Amino acid sequence: MNVPLWVWIVTIVVILAMLAVDYVGHVRTPHAPTLRESATWSIVYVAIALVFGVIVWMVWGGTYGGEYFAGYITEKSLSVDNLFVFVLIMTSFRVPREYQQRVLLIGITMALVLRTVFIMAGAAIIANFAWVFYLFGAFLIWTAIAQARSGTEHDEEWNENGVLRLTRRIFPTTDSYVGDRMTTKIDGKRYITPMLIVMVAIGSADLLFAVDSIPAIFGLTQETYLVFAANAFSLLGLRQLYFLVDGLLDRLVYLNYGLAAILGFIGVKLLIHALHTNELPFINGGEHVELIPEIPTSLSLGFIVVTLAVTTVLSLLRDRRDKRVQAGALTESREGDVEA
Repeated sequence: MNVPLWVWIVTIVVILAMLAVDYVGHVRTPHAPTLRESATWSIVYVAIALVFGVIVWMVWGGTYGGEYFAGYITEKSLSVDNLFVFVLIMTSFRVPREYQQRVLLIGITMALVLRTVFIMAGAAIIANFAWVFYLFGAFLIWTAIAQARSGTEHDEEWNENGVLRLTRRIFPTTDSYVGDRMTTKIDGKRYITPMLIVMVAIGSADLLFAVDSIPAIFGLTQETYLVFAANAFSLLGLRQLYFLVDGLLDRLVYLNYGLAAILGFIGVKLLIHALHTNELPFINGGEHVELIPEIPTSLSLGFIVVTLAVTTVLSLLRDRRDKRVQAGALTESREGDVEA
């Protein structure tokens, strides 16, 4: 895939413009977004990502277009799982709802910058060390097993990571929020506020999620441009998605199983690709192993879409059944009280 420099520049300018719209139009005046506002802007961001995919398909062909869509859908689905942690962080820090947009946006911006560094480093490693696909594949399969074992349970507590603990240790911090300010002066001394701390928490938490999402998307495409674009577009719509699905996350009880299936599938795909590009002397004498055909992009895209659809439908059916059981139990309890 030949991507001219000017295309990279235009893409980065578009992403920066989308960020500018968020900073100037949405978070400049602190407010809690309505469901309608969140839904409208979620649709806008998804539409932009889809239009970009269509452009890739028309200019570079269906193979690269399919790789982009597979990568974008995978990153988007993984980001939904990330929202569980974001909710816990917001709750743990007791962030006022009118300031949550600003926290998310700055945290996402930090994550976008750091992920870009990860992507460029990953692309350089892959270009020079093809055997890294074995590591990526094995790691994703291990992650898939961990996701499946977690089942329908989600952690109800969030623990500070090392980055956050280091930030607290180095900088003096106020005990309470000072509006939406990140720093403030008290008796002539500069302090950071919990607002900055929670932004660091969101950004560093997302960076940890990148440890599995970056290898996952490299398993779907090795084109750095597509990896970058899919990550950027999935992150840019995360703020709106947070407010849109907030309160609905608990209904996606089978999400972990769906993500486990997707990560496991991509892990196997990576291992097969590693065998096809094998250069390790202790595997088949350093020769390529092509006994198992590589998984085509169309199959990858189809598997991801079907898995997410099945996961969502089963989750909603489970939620409806649980509500009926609860309603029935409540009715029986009331009838028992009346008879008593």
